[in-house]
Formats: sequence, structure tokens, C-alpha cells
Amino acid sequence: MRIIPAIDIIEGKCVRLTKGDYSTQKTYNENPLEVAKAFEAHGIAHLHLVDLDGAKSKHIVNHKVLENLASKTQLKIDFGGGLKSDEDLRIAFECGASQITGGSIAVKSPETFTSWIQSYGADKIILGADVKGIHIATDGWLETSDKTLFDFVDYYKTQGISYVICTDISKDGMLEGPAFELYQSLLEQVKVKLIASGGISKFEELPQLQELGCEGVIIGKAIYENRISLKALEHFIINSN
Repeated sequence: MRIIPAIDIIEGKCVRLTKGDYSTQKTYNENPLEVAKAFEAHGIAHLHLVDLDGAKSKHIVNHKVLENLASKTQLKIDFGGGLKSDEDLRIAFECGASQITGGSIAVKSPETFTSWIQSYGADKIILGADVKGIHIATDGWLETSDKTLFDFVDYYKTQGISYVICTDISKDGMLEGPAFELYQSLLEQVKVKLIASGGISKFEELPQLQELGCEGVIIGKAIYENRISLKALEHFIINSN
């Protein structure tokens, strides 16, 4: 199972929100590159980079941060937040993204998102499935659609998607543990490369997610609040290989 730390960006700074609420913003570091290099120094190979300004603006904003991190580290970066157009996607890949994550666009403009899968391939495009209850949320989680998680993921599986990041919004930033039951149900119903996201609070949850069959796990606040040390993640990666 891949360990994928998260860096969320507002105005070029490394921040975290609680349940996606912008009013809960807490800045952890004004230099995202410093954070990314610390991850890399502990054997971490992947990074989940979220452009929160982009999510709000509905177009890519912090591409310079992406470019800086991609050019000055070896991290494989998946980038998301406000990618709405072919132009946004072109900029993200040109700035060094290894993969991009599309959430709202997959709900609101399935033709566009499907065309991205066809153009770039299933290894480059990740489906972002952000869930409130069992329904998919969009636009920085400010809106909830009528689509259920299982139907949504199942549909995109037929369109060729293989990677899915699933975030239970009620868990995000709460440090109360991930949505084990939700992930188990999803993996039983649809065979995808599932990346768990939201609520990770302690190291012991990682082997549990691995056992469920998750392909990756995104860890954010637990790292920044020193609930899980980078040293512990380094050991997990070494022992998993």
C-alpha cells in the first residue's frame, strides 16, 4: 500500500482544513517545498497536492507550487483542486504532475472527464469521490449531488478508470479514524485501486487499510499534528517492500 502524504495549498502556503471548511484554515508551513523535502528524506515517493484556491475558483491557481515541488524533488505528485478544462489539465501535466485527480468535473461534466481518461490513460487520471453520507459532494464540498458513491465509481469503472480517491468528508481533518466500513463496501462492490483519504489518526490504522485491500492511503493532519511520525512511515514503507 502506497503512503501518500497530502499538502493542501492556499495562497502558496501549506494548510489544513477541517471537513473542507475554509473558515477552519490552519497554516502549518509557508514553504511547501520544505515539507515535500522532509517527506522525501523519509523514503516517501508520492505526494497528494491539492490546490484549495483552485477548488474555490474552479480553475487551476497554484500551478507554480506544483512546478516548484515537481522540479526540486523526485516525488510523484498527484494534483487536484479546480481542474475543470483541458487547459487546466495541460498546465498541470506541463508543471510536472504525474497524475491528476478530478472530482467535481466528473460529476458535472462527465463527457469532459471521460475524454481525459481516453486522452491520457487510466494511469494518469484519478477519480476523486468525495462523499457526504453516501452521496458525492462537489465544488470544494460546498454542494452535494444526487449521485451515490457506488453508482458513481461503478459508472467510471466502465469508462476505464482504475484509481479512485475516496474521502468521507465527515471524517476529514477530524483525526477520528478513516471510513473502514465504507471502503470495505466499495471494494466488495467495485474492483478499483482504492486510495483511502480522510480521518487517518494513528499509525495502527495503516495496516488495517492495507488488509482491506486499499492501494494507497492519503495522510494529512495526522502528520502535521505529530500523531504519525515520518520515521514510522519510513519503517512502514521499508517493511512493505
